[in-house]
Amino acid sequence: MTTRREFLSQSAAFAAGTALLPALANAAESQPNVSFPATLHDRLAVASYPFRDFITPGDYAKDALKSAPKMEIAQFAAHISERFHIKNIEPWSAHFRSLEPKYLADFRTALDTAKSSVVNIAVDGEHSFYASDQSERDKAVTANKQWIDAAVVLGSPSIRTHIAPAGKQQPDLERCADTLKRIAVYAATRNIVVHLENDDGITEDPFFLVQVIEKVNSPWLRGLPDFGNSLMHLAPESAYAGLQAMFKHSYGICHVKGSESTEKGAVVSVDLAYSFAILKKSNYRGYLSMEYDDAGDPYRGTEQLIEKTLQLMA
Repeated sequence: MTTRREFLSQSAAFAAGTALLPALANAAESQPNVSFPATLHDRLAVASYPFRDFITPGDYAKDALKSAPKMEIAQFAAHISERFHIKNIEPWSAHFRSLEPKYLADFRTALDTAKSSVVNIAVDGEHSFYASDQSERDKAVTANKQWIDAAVVLGSPSIRTHIAPAGKQQPDLERCADTLKRIAVYAATRNIVVHLENDDGITEDPFFLVQVIEKVNSPWLRGLPDFGNSLMHLAPESAYAGLQAMFKHSYGICHVKGSESTEKGAVVSVDLAYSFAILKKSNYRGYLSMEYDDAGDPYRGTEQLIEKTLQLMA
């Protein structure tokens, strides 16, 4: 993505880097050890995705909102802190203008000024982990390494990566696991956890993700259980079974949703009490990211999710 140093600096760094190789090897075999907050309120986060009509870059706004004031993602933390009194955010990769050092450094300064934290970066990638073309899989690894490095700069303990489709090819467990294992090994050297979310109904079916996570068998590759996504693709009993399976492999982040709207306008409701019961039974201790994903005002929707979470987790 970016050059590290000029030639002389690289030469000096090489000598120091070789001495660190044993430490990096040990890191790849270690366990993540994030100190999650003890209080429930401090474990709450707000995702930037629901506010995509109000954040630039990106032309997502509905016609009625085209003229709405837009903020940069670096401003989002202060905005959320003021509006919801929550200090944790989960930015979406589409809201980043770049991964250049100055851009990330300015973002980190804005976080520090707001006394806020990034608890996960939701990364959408375009290169497939399971494409038959090796070069495509290599590009996926490179792109994820860049986001892992960005997480380090921003102080985020994790990223959520995305299993992009590969044309009309069916998801391939072996190739997908092999690619993600390479990513997990690198993530371990940077002390960053990689999460997989039950999002896309084909490439990210919860039961397929569990197979991938178990195949990779790394403490640095975990599940990100989303309360609502699987209800868009599976019957309720299967969707909640998938949520339970995801929580068995969870670590640092989950998505709280109360409902979702289909492309045809139908509303799919989430049984929040049942979903939180699954969460509690799993002994989950990570962050709970509010990701309102229905038609209507995301501000009011997020407020309601926060209220319900505090009530049902009490």
